[in-house]
Amino acid sequence: MTTLPITLTIAGASAVLNFWIGERVGMLRRRLKILIGDGGNEAVVARMRAHSNFIEYTPLFLILLALVELSRGSPAWLWVVAVLFVIGRIIHAFGMDRPGANALRIGGMVLTFLPTLVLAAYGFAIPYLDRNRPQTITYVEADAAASTRSATNGFVLRS
Repeated sequence: MTTLPITLTIAGASAVLNFWIGERVGMLRRRLKILIGDGGNEAVVARMRAHSNFIEYTPLFLILLALVELSRGSPAWLWVVAVLFVIGRIIHAFGMDRPGANALRIGGMVLTFLPTLVLAAYGFAIPYLDRNRPQTITYVEADAAASTRSATNGFVLRS
């Protein structure tokens, strides 16, 4: 079984961060007594957008992170990229509380886009980086449940 320590850590951090950003919306709505939607309040709209923005970018980032980590293991630069993404999402949430373009909002956007683009570019490159590497396929006897053995005739294909 393969464990993806970077992806699992960042997915856990993202789940907590998603809860925190959503709770910020809820706290403001409770304070302003807005039960549903934004009530026409710009501050609520901004916080709701920060939450929506988080939801829009995080799944794609986590998918890219997992695929690169599966392909290449856990190099230190993946940790850096992943932590920068999380920091970007945090400062973006605070930046959305301020009107207009501001350093926190722009910095958060940059720290979201750059790590995502780095992973996307590397994802594009990985198949071609391995192009000249000889592909070896080995058969390893399955050690687990009978269902695995019956489905694969006793063998698991690994490359």
